[in-house]
Amino acid sequence: MDDRIRKALREARVVAVVGISGDPEKPSHYVARYLQEAGYRIGPVNPTLPEVLGDMCFPALADFVGGVDIVDIFRRPEAVPPIVEEAIAARASCVWMQEGVSHADAARRAEEAGLLVVQDACIKKVLQQMGGKP
Repeated sequence: MDDRIRKALREARVVAVVGISGDPEKPSHYVARYLQEAGYRIGPVNPTLPEVLGDMCFPALADFVGGVDIVDIFRRPEAVPPIVEEAIAARASCVWMQEGVSHADAARRAEEAGLLVVQDACIKKVLQQMGGKP
């Protein structure tokens, strides 16, 4: 595993979960719950939900109150570019695209802006490889 990824996960405090579901059976929901249990503050982002896992849901990343370290994306690849732009504007340090999600142009844009980019990887699985906690 890349040392930059380990460092990002160790230093992060807030993870915005873009595309979170209210359904406990959906990966976005149980990954977010795992992140909470690992000690991260989550920022649920979904315009259709008022709250998830006890946290107020934001309609868009741009509406998120407070700083964000990692933007964890659970959306289709075609939805990624505007989310990356919001991550850059929010001064996130990392854009994380979950398994099955990648977008070469958006990744390049994020890297040019100085963000670490992880594509097609589950943040929960990576944390588990690190022993479960950053």
